[in-house]
Amino acid sequence: MALMPVTDALATILNGAEPTGEEIVALDAAFHRTLARDVAAKRTQPPQAMSAMDGYAVRAADAADLSARLKVIGEVAAGRPFGRTVGAGEAARIFTGGVIPDGADAVIIQEDTSAEGDTIAITEAAVKGRHIRPAGVDFSEGDVLLAKGTRLSDRDLSLAAAMNYPELPVRRRPKVAVLATGDELVMPGTTPGPGQIVYSNGYALRALARAEGADTIDLGIAADTIAATTAGIRRAREAGADVLVTTGGASVGDHDLVKRSLEAEGVSMAFWRIAMRPGKPMLHGRLGAMRVIGLPGNPVSSYVCAYLFLVPLIRALSGRSDVHHVRETALLGKDVAANDQREDYLRAQLSRRSDGQWIATPVSRQDSSLLGFLAAAQGLVIRPPFAPAAAKEARVDILRLPD
Repeated sequence: MALMPVTDALATILNGAEPTGEEIVALDAAFHRTLARDVAAKRTQPPQAMSAMDGYAVRAADAADLSARLKVIGEVAAGRPFGRTVGAGEAARIFTGGVIPDGADAVIIQEDTSAEGDTIAITEAAVKGRHIRPAGVDFSEGDVLLAKGTRLSDRDLSLAAAMNYPELPVRRRPKVAVLATGDELVMPGTTPGPGQIVYSNGYALRALARAEGADTIDLGIAADTIAATTAGIRRAREAGADVLVTTGGASVGDHDLVKRSLEAEGVSMAFWRIAMRPGKPMLHGRLGAMRVIGLPGNPVSSYVCAYLFLVPLIRALSGRSDVHHVRETALLGKDVAANDQREDYLRAQLSRRSDGQWIATPVSRQDSSLLGFLAAAQGLVIRPPFAPAAAKEARVDILRLPD
């Protein structure tokens, strides 16, 4: 099978990725969940004209010049509307959030008045409408303020509460199961034996998936046997995983058993090699409703592929409107060599110039096993297939990595 271009691989992975089902959750549980439906305001905010300041509600015509003396006829506090009409020559003491009484059409702030018994003198002329928040100035009943596909922020939750929603319709979190493979892997905190390495990939993958709104299932490490690998695949199905992510065993060696195990379990394989660096030995297929992404075992390859392919898939399954990563441009911080037939994703450190332009400086070592250099990077410089050598300060496309 020929190497599949990155764009075709992503399109294949996303093809038919329908959003998960809808569920209703309380506002406090809705942070970073994805709205399943448009949400329209159930009320008008503010429902009536209200004072934006502490002061006096007046008729602007009565307080147009500094010789005016107005009689104070009562007080308006927030939540306690005034029961009278403000007439000619009258004023009502009002506090922020108080409903503007009938007859009044302006507010004079208290700093621009002086009290003389039950009357006030003014030191600043009133202007009609000043310091008044009109009814509906924020939003009106029926306004769609939160759109389907929105990943809810903290500010969105505040808005939903003001719209009078105690709960919201959101998409079920996609379930992502992660299965590592390899006799050489041991868990962190243990002492590796000869030829063994400490397992690290799953921690980044599960954190990345959770940050995108998925629930994760840790299937542990499967030994390099068909039986152990297929058992892990079956556990993912039994757990109701929407996505099974495997790491390692996706290449073509005698001990790389993931592809054979998946096919033995009935996975329909869409591809298993991509024209990219790092990450050529990556596979994708489906087993019923469960999607499978087989990542390389090298930690940098595993992470970069997960960021490029797993993250958009989780977003699509979550029903989000922002499925795809946003490319930005940067200036190279150093020269880079010409590229071959594979699309290259160079790990790079990012900095800002005084004019706001990104500077992307590829890290000195791009080997796909070097986690220290990945951790030091903030972005990926994208080098198209057969891109010629590029000099320092040449413009390139970048993807920023998660903070």
